[in-house]
Amino acid sequence: MSKFDENVELYKAQNAELGLGLSDALIAGVAKALGPSIYNADSSKVSGTDQKERDTVKNNFLIKKLGLKDSPELDAAITEVIEKMGTRNKNKYRANVYALLAKKFGKESMFV
Repeated sequence: MSKFDENVELYKAQNAELGLGLSDALIAGVAKALGPSIYNADSSKVSGTDQKERDTVKNNFLIKKLGLKDSPELDAAITEVIEKMGTRNKNKYRANVYALLAKKFGKESMFV
């Protein structure tokens, strides 16, 4: 099994464990779009308590990648996803965070 496949399996396991309701195809598609960042222990996860990290999610993913307009709704969506994954969960995998955000904004077709 490739390193990519191992990571995707990890994301799928977290999806099942937390009951996130993401499709396997969406998880794999988002992971592929993230490129090499999924192989780095730090960049493969999102810190929900770090404002700089939350800004990165908003600017680089929601605005640049998904093409959404900056608004308080984006910040609220990030907070909602962080809470859904568990504020105490130290392993909020970026692929799952981004997949949840894509699903929330109806942008799954960009990844599957």
